[in-house]
Amino acid sequence: WALHLKNITISLSGQYECSFVTYPYGTKAAKIQLIVKAEEEQHYVKEVQLNQTLEIPCLEDTASENLSNYPLKWLVGGNGWKEVLLTKEPSCPAVYRNSSALYGQKVRLVLNNTLQIFPTRIMDDGKVFSCHVMYHPERVQKSSTTVRVFGK
Repeated sequence: WALHLKNITISLSGQYECSFVTYPYGTKAAKIQLIVKAEEEQHYVKEVQLNQTLEIPCLEDTASENLSNYPLKWLVGGNGWKEVLLTKEPSCPAVYRNSSALYGQKVRLVLNNTLQIFPTRIMDDGKVFSCHVMYHPERVQKSSTTVRVFGK
């Protein structure tokens, strides 16, 4: 027996019970507590000086060893556009694919899935770098960081 829920909202949180009558054993029942959480995206701002190295952690509040078991991607965007920078699959946690034409030589993935940008340029100011970790096909944890670049 299975209950299929569609268009999940927080209001569907609660206790669900399945019961049925069997012969000769009587009524059988099982209960499950469903907690629906809103998808949260953490937002940060990082300041960096022009021509310096910038490092942006993927999910600052999550242990890095947990991230190696899930697909991960870094995106960059600003002013209505967004592109994928890097992707990493759990089958090869030490290997990632760089797919950005604009940032190709400037970015790399370092320890703990941190995005490293070098050197920072004026064009990086105001850009939003987002890390997406897919725990389940319908469950993605996101963290985004807006970069502020300052001259000397």
